[in-house]
Amino acid sequence: MIATVHGSVRERLIDAANELFYAKGLRAVSVDKVVERAATTKVTFYRHFQGKDDLIVAYLEFRAQAERDGVEAAITYGGGDVDTALRLMAEHTGTMACAPGFRGCPFINAAAEYPDHDSPVRRVVDTHRAWWTSAFERLVSPLALAEPAAVADDLMLLRDGVMVAGYLGDPTRIGASFLRSCQAVIGSAPRASGG
Repeated sequence: MIATVHGSVRERLIDAANELFYAKGLRAVSVDKVVERAATTKVTFYRHFQGKDDLIVAYLEFRAQAERDGVEAAITYGGGDVDTALRLMAEHTGTMACAPGFRGCPFINAAAEYPDHDSPVRRVVDTHRAWWTSAFERLVSPLALAEPAAVADDLMLLRDGVMVAGYLGDPTRIGASFLRSCQAVIGSAPRASGG
């Protein structure tokens, strides 16, 4: 019973952090604001987190898991059909960018606020970006490309660009643009010998 209560308080804190950090920025939101939004106390906060950076790490890990679940679902649904998986990813990205309050990629935003590569926050960002690149490499593996890692790097660059464009540009156009760009990168990539 106590573990359930602790888990629910921790979840409320992460939910509050997710809402506030994404909308206002990591450095702009105080622990007090998160505690207030979560309807708990500062003492309770410190039972779950050593400090604000630990909460930021938990928030980013929460966001990372949500992204990973979505990408894995698209790849699985595609069943080796790269175009189907990319279409799902592009549709989701377009829908997300058109949602009220979209502020781009929480990981790019976090990296901008935490430039020190040795900080725990940047380590989470770097780990998640490496995961994305490996997911793109797995996505294109059925195509027998000569340099799947290079194509994955190109797709990651497009993913970064679409997240920024969705925030700064016309979000209604980014899903289709992302799909066309991914298809162009994949279509122009050299195939492996015999593939």
